[in-house]
Amino acid sequence: MSTHTESTQTVARQCTLCEAHCGVLVTVENDRVTRIEGNPDDVLSHGYICPKATALADLHRDPDRLRRPMRRVGDGFEEIGWDEAFELIGSELRRVRKRHGRDSVAMYLGNPAAHSSSVIYGSALRAALLTKHFYSASSIDQFPQEFAAWKMFGSNVLMPITDIDRTHRLLILGANPAVSNGSITTMPDARGRIRDVRRRGGSVVVVDPRRTETARLADEHVAIRPGGDPYLLLGMLHTIFADGAHPPRGPVDVSGWDELAELVAPCTPEAMAPRSGVDADVIRRLARQHRDAPSAVAYARIGVCHHVTGTLTHWLVNTLNAVTANLDRPGGQMFATPPVDAARMLRRLGSGYGLWSDSRGERKAFRTELPVVGLADDILGDGTSPGPVRALITYAGNPVLSTPQAGRLDEALENLDFFVAVDMYLTETSRHADLVLPPTSHLEREEFDLLFPVFSVRNNARYNARAVEPAPGALEDWQIMAGILVEILPVPLRTLLTRPLRRLVDVFSPLRLAAVGVATGPHGVLRRGRRGLTLGRIRRTPGGVDLGPLESRLSTLISTPDRRVQLAPPELVEEALRLVAGGDDETGGEFDLRLIGRRHLRSNNSWLHNIPTMVKGRDRCTVLMHPDDAASRALVDGQPVTVRSRIGSIDVPVEVSDEIRVGTVAIPHGWGHDEKGVGWATAAAHPGANVNLLHDPKVTDTFTGNAAVNATMVNVAAAAAP
Repeated sequence: MSTHTESTQTVARQCTLCEAHCGVLVTVENDRVTRIEGNPDDVLSHGYICPKATALADLHRDPDRLRRPMRRVGDGFEEIGWDEAFELIGSELRRVRKRHGRDSVAMYLGNPAAHSSSVIYGSALRAALLTKHFYSASSIDQFPQEFAAWKMFGSNVLMPITDIDRTHRLLILGANPAVSNGSITTMPDARGRIRDVRRRGGSVVVVDPRRTETARLADEHVAIRPGGDPYLLLGMLHTIFADGAHPPRGPVDVSGWDELAELVAPCTPEAMAPRSGVDADVIRRLARQHRDAPSAVAYARIGVCHHVTGTLTHWLVNTLNAVTANLDRPGGQMFATPPVDAARMLRRLGSGYGLWSDSRGERKAFRTELPVVGLADDILGDGTSPGPVRALITYAGNPVLSTPQAGRLDEALENLDFFVAVDMYLTETSRHADLVLPPTSHLEREEFDLLFPVFSVRNNARYNARAVEPAPGALEDWQIMAGILVEILPVPLRTLLTRPLRRLVDVFSPLRLAAVGVATGPHGVLRRGRRGLTLGRIRRTPGGVDLGPLESRLSTLISTPDRRVQLAPPELVEEALRLVAGGDDETGGEFDLRLIGRRHLRSNNSWLHNIPTMVKGRDRCTVLMHPDDAASRALVDGQPVTVRSRIGSIDVPVEVSDEIRVGTVAIPHGWGHDEKGVGWATAAAHPGANVNLLHDPKVTDTFTGNAAVNATMVNVAAAAAP
């Protein structure tokens, strides 16, 4: 939707910088973006936006943003044309594959790829490469959540979401939706939605080592010990079973009730209290309040994913909701009915777990991709010979900053035979590339969101109109992915098929594929007749189409062999028994503080740090520390300190506040822009430090290899004088 005057137009679309995808109105005067504001007609965000939305205009006009393909020449880069770039990619990748085999080419898909329908062609390129060495940001993000969904519901895509708009009891663990606006539960204006829970007489409890922005909105903050979440949940489940729980009745039966009861029998609140850092009486009260509420939902996210117990914790979260009859019911955990029903289409694909392992045999593939923490090893090898990866494609990712690699990924990228990065900037990662291919800016794209309606708190369909016409010759992400795909074909096939393939790609653009998905989807014209959805109708509707509240539908989605919810998957029960039987993992001595993550409203991984309005003000790359911990070390607020772990150290200012638990410190990720050759001047002027240099890539979630970057043991001391 757009409105026009002779030189001014206002376009309705979404901000695609984070999962919330808030609706915005973009005003353009004489081809210049002059204003971005919330769209009050948006069916999901209702006019809400956060400060990041205004950064879309700054990203679009950023002078440091690349506009043309860049080829490495010596220590610098020069512009080349698109045809020349694609030909170079094709010849180099074919050469590497011919010499070293198809598994010698690796691909990394970054977080921003999921925010665009271009992910269709990113996935197609991944499939065409036929390589075992595929990595994505999911293995530093959500793998534990997917693994738990696979074991409980039969498919990794069946991750339940939080029906926040109808719940009476919201328990949040390891998430800060007041800042993130939800993740794998898309909820724009999470602050308003949390306040609404309380306005309708419900209650909100936040479990987090830090008194987060979300905790300040809640009825109660429980300052758990980092890593204590599974013990808390086991203690809550013990209470519910000890009080005489019975299997819930619903449209889907449960399996494993007795096995779960046996597991939690010894997990009394008194036994779990010292290991969780939560008083036994509080554990018991939280359990009963969750059970007795008219509806209740426990919501956990990245803070618990980033532990060695990530999968266990997400399983226990889902199980708590299930045993209290809050699974697949209004106000509990539910499953969306999106316009393109991706969960239903993909649920039988299988997880691909353990089909292959990394080059050292240490990390198993999950959903046919390897954990990214092993990327440097897969390039560098064992020190005597290089690893199997000789060429790399990265799409919308900056793994040098975003993944724990013990500082080795910089060296690894320099050892590649060929590296192509699809990126808007010369980042800490893409500066190593032989070729950098920049896509159009967010405001220059016309898209339909396929992924996030699958995880939205209300069913909806929204269209992303193009606000600004791209420069002549500029390409969108999907066109770049398709161009690489065509070029990697063997020479005889490519010579014969290049022209028809390019025509085919134009015909099957993401928008055309989305149109077919909508028409054949659960709300589409093929199922609903004249009143059904079409992409054209969505495009013509300002603010999108409201498709109603979430509905119970697990009985049509569940993919377990017996079509029951598996409450006690054997390998998860076995791991929980080991956890409970093990000793307390408190570590004393040299490293006496537990490091956790932290995020800010104006920061989004590493890719808003080149926007002046997003980095202005007080330094946000700090180590947050409780006053008692600071006093015992003779540290004062703002003082430069060295944070050291077993594998590395960084220097940052200390920020002293009682909002964090004693014995815990917090540092945000995505910083560390002081590397030579980066192409973003504002970010380089506010470099911060790379917290991932402190995390050991060998410390991962037990089942998935997901990076475990919470609860790393560190020490903090005054920095040495320069």
